[in-house]
Amino acid sequence: MANHVASKGIFVSLWAREEEVVQSINSKHENSTFLAGVPLSEKIVATGSVAEAVSEAELLFLIIPTPFIAKWLEQNQPMLPWQVPLVCFSKGIEQQSLRTPYEILVDELPGKYHAKLAVVSGPSFAKEIGVGLPTSVTCAAQDIEVAKQIQLALATRNFRVYTAADVIGAELCGALKNVLAIACGASDGFGFGANARAALITRGLAEMTRLVVKKGGKASTITGLAGVGDLVLTCSSSLSRNYSVGQAMAARSLPEDKRKDQKQSNNFNRDLAVAEGVKTSLAVHLLAEKLGVEMPICEAVYEVIHKGIDIKTALRKLQDRPLRAEHDEYQGTWVWSAL
Repeated sequence: MANHVASKGIFVSLWAREEEVVQSINSKHENSTFLAGVPLSEKIVATGSVAEAVSEAELLFLIIPTPFIAKWLEQNQPMLPWQVPLVCFSKGIEQQSLRTPYEILVDELPGKYHAKLAVVSGPSFAKEIGVGLPTSVTCAAQDIEVAKQIQLALATRNFRVYTAADVIGAELCGALKNVLAIACGASDGFGFGANARAALITRGLAEMTRLVVKKGGKASTITGLAGVGDLVLTCSSSLSRNYSVGQAMAARSLPEDKRKDQKQSNNFNRDLAVAEGVKTSLAVHLLAEKLGVEMPICEAVYEVIHKGIDIKTALRKLQDRPLRAEHDEYQGTWVWSAL
């Protein structure tokens, strides 16, 4: 995102926790650690100082892994300007509190910040944005004028930004798609085929809809970029860490002579540590249980990762559920059935 904004001729100050990242960006104009091979604009200056990074900022991007947002805000909130939009790109659900990133921001920041908060979500692999490939995302904010301000700041011919008001829906979609991508990666890893992947994506959309609506979001968000757009992308590409984790989980459950990609299996522990869907699967399990929402695919991922259930058994169990109607008719409208 820093490279994208810099491509518009805007000066970008980028805070990074790792000193080697700061040095790499400033000396080589490349983030060799996390985005190797993507040349970065000379308009990007990295720093290890939050105060220096936010000084005179007209727009703040918060792109920190969800489990660390609350602690980071506790340490750095006094340095953050409140008169400018604060845009959160993080995706996930905090395990302890079951809060989304936006909910964390509202809880942890003083009220004077709230009017300028927004989130961005949608099908957007970092590497593709970094090299300028066409991308479309959604910016959601409680104040639509704030969303429009961010839209104008970010939009280019190759980076389209749509506005929305459903913050909770956009955030939950961004979190749930990572869990569902693990299931799709596993299905593909076993060679179950395109039909099975399409079914997992479609029924995954049903699970997303139920949870989003239960939390007060809009069902229409599911049909947009933050919903079906991001889900299809994440569930069908090896550029997705979560999809790759699912593939590796399948590979590790097969005998060595049956594994198509031994390297992928060997990278499993590394991918498991960084894939957002791994931690999110536990949070989704707890949130769905708390709200009384049926989410069988997400529950299967949770059981495999956190309960040690055999992955092939879990996928087959989904196929053995009782048959029923796809949609439940209710007062002239329809909702996705629970199974």
